[in-house]
Amino acid sequence: MTSLFASIYQGKRVAVTGHTGFKGSWLALWLTTLGAQVFGLALPPQTKPNLFEALGLAEQIVHCEGDIRNMATVQAFMAEAQPHIVFHLAAQPIVRLSYTDPVSTFATNVQGTVHILEAFRHCPSAQVFVNVTSDKCYENREWLWGYRESDPLGGHDPYSASKGCAELVSQAYQRSFFRSGDPSKRKLLATVRAGNVIGGGDWSPDRIVPDTVRSLVRGEPIQVRNPRAIRPWQHVLEPLAGYLWLGARLWTEGDTFTGPWNFGPQADAAVPVGTLVETMITHWGTGSWIDIAAPKAPHEAQWLRLSCEKAQSRLGWQAVYSFEQTVQATLDWYRHFYRQRASDYACEATMTEYTLQQIKDYVAAARHARQPWVQRARIFEEKI
Repeated sequence: MTSLFASIYQGKRVAVTGHTGFKGSWLALWLTTLGAQVFGLALPPQTKPNLFEALGLAEQIVHCEGDIRNMATVQAFMAEAQPHIVFHLAAQPIVRLSYTDPVSTFATNVQGTVHILEAFRHCPSAQVFVNVTSDKCYENREWLWGYRESDPLGGHDPYSASKGCAELVSQAYQRSFFRSGDPSKRKLLATVRAGNVIGGGDWSPDRIVPDTVRSLVRGEPIQVRNPRAIRPWQHVLEPLAGYLWLGARLWTEGDTFTGPWNFGPQADAAVPVGTLVETMITHWGTGSWIDIAAPKAPHEAQWLRLSCEKAQSRLGWQAVYSFEQTVQATLDWYRHFYRQRASDYACEATMTEYTLQQIKDYVAAARHARQPWVQRARIFEEKI
């Protein structure tokens, strides 16, 4: 496996909340290949199938099931894990569900974040905290240009507002508790904002890619409720690479890299939902879709884009895949999974191997394109 980031994460105890989810499973797997001892805290997987079980992650990491809304559970987990680095991904991630269950959404995304941060604050071993929020944390005014980290937070729906609140909670902890001048007591906190992440292994309800894949597999027309909404689509490995690189820079260089960071795709990836669906149909080789937009449906943003100039200039990070490459890699994963399952050979080892190969291919593509963050990472590791 590639050595990228390995000099930082090798031998580290790393806690990942939400490790049974889509992004969390990809991150947990990547961390294991870097030699980290991964401790995961999350609810059981919420769908069948799911990436966590497809990869057999329960046998590769220390897997703890629990609810971050329970402070005692979080404290016990942190006491057992004694992590050096924490990636907080556990959340209620579905916008439409936040309309039907706002209480649980706020309890998980806001109070759950408080619980994790409080346990981190009192954990002697823990030094770096990366809080994964969302691009929807911004007060969305439907601007054509990308939101910068200094733009106001907000949120029209309960999910978006809860992510804005999680950002404010993180900011309060940073300013109130994590400014010690004693290096032996350092606590370094950054928040990361990315959205519309796609890739293999996501079966969440009310998400366009999983919904599309389910329809393609069944041979049914794809029902699209908001085809004209424009989103910046990015492959899951794009922001995860950014999170890992940010965690590495926090570990080695400290306060310079605290605060909020945007991670978004290349400019060509901001396309309407309808275009995404049509591109998926083209790559799949068959399929059709119908517009089921309802005039009284819950509000969803029509345009949302991030400015990633800060990550590009200060971290040396930028996206690798084009929109077409993102769609191709996503459908390749699903196609491989369903072929394996159809042949009764969808064993965990097979899907783990294939998923690891996609990580290798992504890093190789970044190196081939001489992406700044990859070049800096290699120089950075040689100096350690």
